[in-house]
Amino acid sequence: MSSHCEAIVVTCIDHRIQESIHGWLAGRVGDNNYDRASLAGGVSDLQAVLEQVEVSDRLHGIERVLLINHEDCGAYGEAGTPDRHAADLRAAARRIRAAFPHLKVEGYYLHLSGIFERVPGI
Repeated sequence: MSSHCEAIVVTCIDHRIQESIHGWLAGRVGDNNYDRASLAGGVSDLQAVLEQVEVSDRLHGIERVLLINHEDCGAYGEAGTPDRHAADLRAAARRIRAAFPHLKVEGYYLHLSGIFERVPGI
Protein backbone atom coordinates (compact mmCIF):
# COMPACT_ATOMS: atom_id res chain seq x y z
CA MET A 1 0.00 0.00 0.00
CA SER A 2 1.59 3.25 -1.12
CA SER A 3 -0.42 5.61 1.08
CA HIS A 4 -3.60 5.70 3.14
CA CYS A 5 -6.77 7.72 2.73
CA GLU A 6 -10.11 7.39 4.46
CA ALA A 7 -12.55 6.93 1.59
CA ILE A 8 -13.37 6.65 -2.05
CA VAL A 9 -16.07 8.96 -3.34
CA VAL A 10 -18.00 7.87 -6.43
CA THR A 11 -19.70 10.74 -8.22
CA CYS A 12 -20.94 11.78 -11.63
CA ILE A 13 -18.75 13.80 -13.99
CA ASP A 14 -21.36 16.59 -14.27
CA HIS A 15 -19.69 19.98 -13.89
CA ARG A 16 -22.77 21.44 -12.18
CA ILE A 17 -22.25 19.41 -8.99
CA GLN A 18 -18.49 19.62 -8.49
CA GLU A 19 -18.39 22.73 -6.30
CA SER A 20 -21.11 21.37 -3.99
CA ILE A 21 -19.35 18.03 -3.70
CA HIS A 22 -15.96 19.56 -2.99
CA GLY A 23 -17.25 21.72 -0.14
CA TRP A 24 -19.32 18.90 1.32
CA LEU A 25 -16.39 16.49 1.25
CA ALA A 26 -14.06 18.94 2.95
CA GLY A 27 -16.43 18.95 5.94
CA ARG A 28 -17.09 15.19 5.96
CA VAL A 29 -13.78 13.61 5.00
CA GLY A 30 -11.26 16.44 4.88
CA ASP A 31 -9.06 17.66 2.06
CA ASN A 32 -6.66 15.16 0.51
CA ASN A 33 -8.17 12.28 2.46
CA TYR A 34 -10.16 10.55 -0.28
CA ASP A 35 -9.91 9.05 -3.72
CA ARG A 36 -12.47 10.25 -6.23
CA ALA A 37 -13.99 8.23 -9.04
CA SER A 38 -16.02 10.38 -11.42
CA LEU A 39 -18.13 8.33 -13.79
CA ALA A 40 -20.94 9.48 -16.05
CA GLY A 41 -24.07 8.43 -14.20
CA GLY A 42 -22.36 7.91 -10.83
CA VAL A 43 -23.18 4.34 -9.80
CA SER A 44 -25.02 3.44 -13.04
CA ASP A 45 -22.02 1.40 -14.27
CA LEU A 46 -21.72 -0.90 -11.29
CA GLN A 47 -18.81 -2.92 -12.70
CA ALA A 48 -16.73 0.26 -13.12
CA VAL A 49 -17.63 1.32 -9.57
CA LEU A 50 -16.53 -2.04 -8.15
CA GLU A 51 -13.24 -1.84 -10.04
CA GLN A 52 -12.50 1.62 -8.66
CA VAL A 53 -13.38 0.58 -5.10
CA GLU A 54 -11.06 -2.44 -5.41
CA VAL A 55 -8.13 -0.27 -6.57
CA SER A 56 -8.72 2.33 -3.86
CA ASP A 57 -8.98 -0.36 -1.19
CA ARG A 58 -5.87 -2.19 -2.36
CA LEU A 59 -3.68 0.89 -2.89
CA HIS A 60 -4.90 3.23 -0.18
CA GLY A 61 -6.52 1.08 2.51
CA ILE A 62 -9.81 2.97 2.50
CA GLU A 63 -12.38 2.53 5.25
CA ARG A 64 -15.47 4.05 3.61
CA VAL A 65 -17.23 4.31 0.27
CA LEU A 66 -19.38 7.37 -0.39
CA LEU A 67 -21.75 6.98 -3.34
CA ILE A 68 -23.31 10.15 -4.76
CA ASN A 69 -25.87 10.32 -7.56
CA HIS A 70 -27.59 13.58 -8.48
CA GLU A 71 -30.72 15.25 -9.71
CA ASP A 72 -31.13 15.85 -13.46
CA CYS A 73 -28.35 13.43 -14.45
CA GLY A 74 -27.97 13.40 -18.22
CA ALA A 75 -26.54 9.87 -18.21
CA TYR A 76 -29.83 8.61 -16.76
CA GLY A 77 -32.02 10.80 -18.97
CA GLU A 78 -35.76 10.50 -18.40
CA ALA A 79 -35.25 7.36 -16.32
CA GLY A 80 -33.36 9.36 -13.69
CA THR A 81 -36.10 9.76 -11.13
CA PRO A 82 -35.20 10.13 -7.45
CA ASP A 83 -36.61 6.63 -6.85
CA ARG A 84 -34.43 5.14 -9.61
CA HIS A 85 -31.32 6.82 -8.20
CA ALA A 86 -32.13 5.56 -4.71
CA ALA A 87 -32.67 2.01 -6.00
CA ASP A 88 -29.38 2.08 -7.94
CA LEU A 89 -27.51 3.47 -4.93
CA ARG A 90 -28.95 0.72 -2.70
CA ALA A 91 -28.01 -1.96 -5.24
CA ALA A 92 -24.48 -0.58 -5.51
CA ALA A 93 -24.13 -0.50 -1.72
CA ARG A 94 -25.27 -4.14 -1.46
CA ARG A 95 -22.74 -5.27 -4.08
CA ILE A 96 -19.91 -3.30 -2.49
CA ARG A 97 -20.69 -4.69 0.96
CA ALA A 98 -20.79 -8.22 -0.45
CA ALA A 99 -17.42 -7.81 -2.16
CA PHE A 100 -15.77 -5.67 0.55
CA PRO A 101 -17.45 -6.46 3.88
CA HIS A 102 -14.84 -4.47 5.83
CA LEU A 103 -15.88 -1.17 4.18
CA LYS A 104 -18.59 1.19 5.43
CA VAL A 105 -20.86 2.38 2.62
CA GLU A 106 -22.97 5.54 2.50
CA GLY A 107 -25.28 6.70 -0.29
CA TYR A 108 -26.47 10.20 -1.12
CA TYR A 109 -28.75 11.90 -3.62
CA LEU A 110 -27.54 15.39 -4.46
CA HIS A 111 -30.03 18.04 -5.47
CA LEU A 112 -28.76 20.68 -7.89
CA SER A 113 -29.42 23.23 -5.15
CA GLY A 114 -26.48 21.68 -3.26
CA ILE A 115 -28.55 19.76 -0.71
CA PHE A 116 -27.32 16.21 0.03
CA GLU A 117 -30.01 13.73 0.97
CA ARG A 118 -28.91 10.50 2.69
CA VAL A 119 -30.56 7.55 0.97
CA PRO A 120 -32.46 5.38 3.45
CA GLY A 121 -31.54 1.72 3.57
CA ILE A 122 -27.83 2.21 2.90
